[in-house]
Amino acid sequence: MVKELELSVGEQEESASAPRLGTILIVEDDPRMQKVLQRVFSVEHYTVVTAGDGQTGLDLFRTHRPAAVILDLILPEISGRELCQTMKAISNDTPVIVLSAVAEVVDKVLLLELGADDYVTKPFSPRELMARVQAAIRRRRRPAAAMTYRFAGCELDFQKMTARRGEVPIPLTSHEFRLLKFFTEHAERVLSREELLNEVWGYNCYPTTRTVDNQILKLRQKLEPDPSNPRHLLTIYGAGYKFVP
Repeated sequence: MVKELELSVGEQEESASAPRLGTILIVEDDPRMQKVLQRVFSVEHYTVVTAGDGQTGLDLFRTHRPAAVILDLILPEISGRELCQTMKAISNDTPVIVLSAVAEVVDKVLLLELGADDYVTKPFSPRELMARVQAAIRRRRRPAAAMTYRFAGCELDFQKMTARRGEVPIPLTSHEFRLLKFFTEHAERVLSREELLNEVWGYNCYPTTRTVDNQILKLRQKLEPDPSNPRHLLTIYGAGYKFVP
């Protein structure tokens, strides 16, 4: 699956003495893969905790509140899909990076819509995995924007993850909140599909930009007074999308 990383005695001592950058939670039922991932993150000065099943992973998530989670899909007790959704419900700001041998596009789309920040397929490059994890952490550590946003009779509370028009609740998924937050932070600016995939989905090489189109369609159906004639989530043909409050 991945080339083993061997550390010299000097490297081990340096890694052990360096200040820790945060905790990485690895939820993976293969002991050999656990060890590989532990080396990958320990050498970069992260504290690593591991779990071999979904329930233990959830318990450690609640206890440690890690900087990021590396999550396998096939797990005993609680599946990776269910665990991802539960973790994001507890702490939407904690990046969850799925690491799985499942390479089907439909699974990637499902996981990202459930709230996963990125999806890396086994076999993987340790350098690429590290780069993606650090990018996800940086995105989450950006200065906080306003947690409440109002436009056209709608009120969005990004901290509580609630939305309403007047007194009527609007059901939105975790990923829909993330997409809307990015739009509100860049109101009136034209955003390409590629930029949205990279910044919101956290995926530089996504299978299809139609994923963005489908998500925008769902948001229009929930937020626009007339979804067939949108006034706020506008298509800019040949360029992308623009949010107009």
